[in-house]
Amino acid sequence: MKISTKGRYALRMMIEFGLHPDQCTKISQVAARQGISDKYLEQIVTLLHRAGYVRSSRGAQGGYMLTRKPEEYTVGMILRQTEGSLSPVACLDDDINQCERASYCAALTVWNQLKDAINLVVDNVTLADLIEEQKKRPYDNMM
Repeated sequence: MKISTKGRYALRMMIEFGLHPDQCTKISQVAARQGISDKYLEQIVTLLHRAGYVRSSRGAQGGYMLTRKPEEYTVGMILRQTEGSLSPVACLDDDINQCERASYCAALTVWNQLKDAINLVVDNVTLADLIEEQKKRPYDNMM
């Protein structure tokens, strides 16, 4: 499984918003600091806005901000919003495995373990954790 640029950039954008909790952050600011296209970030922020993860404000001081405290977001929430399922194989995307081979698939055990391991990590790391980690690292290393 690979996380696409959409998921990676969504995390980076949410970290940027979380680094400036009391002010709106413009997409152009995030794009400049992160070296990402404004247009691509606009597409991603739309997904995050629809999910209720960020809110927008118009005007000269406008931009985006988080709607919740950073500790209330997990990496899993953000990635699932932008990537969809994080399952390593399609047959594990739904709650009930619909695969006709499920009852005799020897590899299913491995796929379930991998899915559980991925979920354990992404659902136990918060945006606040990433923000604290980012504060330890200089901005010039972000690109």
